[in-house]
Amino acid sequence: MSNPIFVALDTPVLEDAIAIAKSVKGHVGGLKLGLEFFCANGHHGVHEIQKIGLPIFLDLKLHDIPNTVAKAMQAINVLQPAIVTIHASGGRAMMEDAKAAASSHTKVVGVTLLTSLDERDMGTIGYNGSPHDQVERLADLAAQAGLDGIVCSGNEVSAAHKAWKDGYFIVPGLRPANGKAGDQKRTVTPRAARDDGASVLVIGRPITAAENPNAAARAIEATL
Repeated sequence: MSNPIFVALDTPVLEDAIAIAKSVKGHVGGLKLGLEFFCANGHHGVHEIQKIGLPIFLDLKLHDIPNTVAKAMQAINVLQPAIVTIHASGGRAMMEDAKAAASSHTKVVGVTLLTSLDERDMGTIGYNGSPHDQVERLADLAAQAGLDGIVCSGNEVSAAHKAWKDGYFIVPGLRPANGKAGDQKRTVTPRAARDDGASVLVIGRPITAAENPNAAARAIEATL
């Protein structure tokens, strides 16, 4: 991929998403549509965004029993997404069924640990060890299940890339140098994530909340 930046269009307002996507089209490689957008706009919204002409990443983080996730995957195949996310913590059987149900043109990647969580948060939900340990465990499970790759923070992508040479690594929660972290707790710069092996750089608010999204996207692209 010549431009690894996928801008996160995390808004329920279709017109706003279209406007931002059109503005940054020349400086990003794809468009990420998350749960907020999909719940508000459904298949129709995805079809409208597809008209812009960039690859679509459906960040739905599917997580349920294997049969349900497989059927959900089948239901979105008609949208022809380039990437779809599922939760790796759903287990090997769920991941296997999700991958089997996906289109051959869709990369299925497992979310390991949300970038809004740190080690203290992990303890409150029953995870032992560090974020690195958890990502390592789930990355290994995702590889065994036949997924294309994982989603992890920039802090873990280097180790994940070394362990899974042909894996596809999506890194969200990125912030430009001196950018505000917001609700993200494990952030790195886009350039650092790319250098450490990230395949896709997911960038939202540093672009979408900028006074000039086009200029913000162009400035980040220039650092790569």
